[in-house]
Amino acid sequence: MADIGIKEIAAKANVSIATVSYVLNGTRNVRPKTRERVLRVIEEMNYKPNNAAQSLKRKRTNTIGVIAEDVTVFNVPEIIDGINDCADKLDMHILLTNLRLDKRISRNFDQVDSYRSFAANAVSELLSKQVDGIIYIGIHPRDLTGLFDTYGKPIVYAYCYTQNDVSLQYNDEQASYDAMAHLVKQGHKRIAVITGMMDSIPSRLRFNGFYKAIMEYNLPFDPQLMKMGNWEAESGYRLTMELLELNEPPTAILAMNDVMAVGVLRAAAEVGVLIPRELSVIGFDNREFSEYLIPRISTMDLPLHEIGYQAMESLALLIKGEPIPNNPLPNCKLIERDSVAPPLRL
Repeated sequence: MADIGIKEIAAKANVSIATVSYVLNGTRNVRPKTRERVLRVIEEMNYKPNNAAQSLKRKRTNTIGVIAEDVTVFNVPEIIDGINDCADKLDMHILLTNLRLDKRISRNFDQVDSYRSFAANAVSELLSKQVDGIIYIGIHPRDLTGLFDTYGKPIVYAYCYTQNDVSLQYNDEQASYDAMAHLVKQGHKRIAVITGMMDSIPSRLRFNGFYKAIMEYNLPFDPQLMKMGNWEAESGYRLTMELLELNEPPTAILAMNDVMAVGVLRAAAEVGVLIPRELSVIGFDNREFSEYLIPRISTMDLPLHEIGYQAMESLALLIKGEPIPNNPLPNCKLIERDSVAPPLRL
């Protein structure tokens, strides 16, 4: 049987071809009775619109490209889910590309030339498929200005940024401040921090939040309580050992990620310091494993789904040529578990 077209629909419904087009596209008001008659005929004849032809006419495909630096890194799946959630509501489709950068370059983010070609090739591939825009998901927040050219197609960055385009982040500084405020509320005053590498934007912002809390709550500013880690469990372990050897050790430690918090737990267990009875610990990122450790780690949950959702909302506005609202950075949420308690000594 030949494909049914709007010409046949119009003839059977006894209306003009233009009227059928208006009903299908919702571009003009059609009298309710006429609309009902056209829709009934469409259903009876099992008409399926030619989406490709409609896309060419609109010069849009309702498809966006998503470039993930590595889908195996903890933050990426939930951001993709947020993008999908919003795209479903907007009736848009996604083409996903995985650069696998964690496997290819590990943490060598400064070696931009080593992965520039992967990103540029992904963009070219997506543009060849006529996507309406692109979302780029980083695995570590950093400036990617000049990484590639989208040749005029709108792009939004999630969990990273450039100086020229829309980017979606979360409020690192407020999250660190909130973690400190929770420890202070429990009665802690001598609080140590184990940071990530200080050439990292999240490390600097989280340290700002730590310092802000020190000042606002009049806590002792002791350089011995400030340790620079490298995001890995080994550094959490080694630096906790140093902190526990102080003449006046801390009653609480803020670790700037859950992986280093694992090292804190291991060090405390080795020297017989009980958590949380003798030492409280807060991590960062709400990694899945943090709920299964003993004790379960209190941590700051990142608004990853919200970042993805807002990235898709922003891209949809850019595609339509509409302004992006200046929304505040989404906040992290404290997940209270078993690793924080009031201190034995004040």
